Amino acid sequence: MNLRELEYIVAVADLGSFSQAADHCAVSQPTLSAQVKKLEEGLGILIFERTNKRVAPTDIGERIITSARRVLTEVKSIKETAQSVHDPLSGKFRLGAIPTLASYIFPALVPKLAVAMPNLKLILLEEKTKTLIEKLRQGTIDAALLALPISDDALISTPLFEDRFFLAVGATSSLSELKSVSSGILERQQLLLLDEGHCLRTQALEVCQLVGATEDPDFRATSLETLRQMVRAGSGVTLMPEIAMDRSDDGIRYIPFDGVPPSRTLGLVRRKTCQRLEVIDVIAKAGSPA
Repeated sequence: MNLRELEYIVAVADLGSFSQAADHCAVSQPTLSAQVKKLEEGLGILIFERTNKRVAPTDIGERIITSARRVLTEVKSIKETAQSVHDPLSGKFRLGAIPTLASYIFPALVPKLAVAMPNLKLILLEEKTKTLIEKLRQGTIDAALLALPISDDALISTPLFEDRFFLAVGATSSLSELKSVSSGILERQQLLLLDEGHCLRTQALEVCQLVGATEDPDFRATSLETLRQMVRAGSGVTLMPEIAMDRSDDGIRYIPFDGVPPSRTLGLVRRKTCQRLEVIDVIAKAGSPA
């Protein structure tokens, strides 16, 4: 058994194809298939079920692949530790962010990081929370910007800032003249919300419960920008996080909430075993408000 064989089985599991895995690993398909078969014979088990239509891990194969991912993550960690002795702020760093944050924080964050760490190659990924957490656990990304809290014993979270929610209404809406949103004003009001899978949807639903509003059952958006366009068109109202607000947009009014405003805590999440703590520290400082 060697590391290359472990890389092969992880690639096959991820891509569901021997030919695609071979391309990914930059080897011929016969070579990759032979190495996987050799590993299976050496272990005395079948890692994959092979049919004409698909390739899928067996039950024991799933466990072997999980262990292989862990080994490859630790090997990557060893290499990063050795590299950090020479220049801790160099090499590759894979940073993820949720869709309701990525578009608004990356454009400002990336130039700061380029100045602070000119020798670092930053690889960015935008995905939903569940996917980013899984990639963190697998070691395919190094850190992620997420809405907290994150309950996972393998991960550590560093809060960065509070992102307040505002009520976004169209300029011609009957609510547009409000100076603030007080308790009861939104009672029985239906709000436009994001689709399932977005953590911001869950947070918005919690706010709805607090102010007596409900969700518009006939519409679910895939992005904040879609919600913004719907509000501008007069199709409804929504909750907008402050980081995503465009105050120069004359077609939308952003109204604050009375008292302690509802908000989400945004933070940087990493594995407990992550060795790139110097890079993490720079990102955390750059990602926090001045």
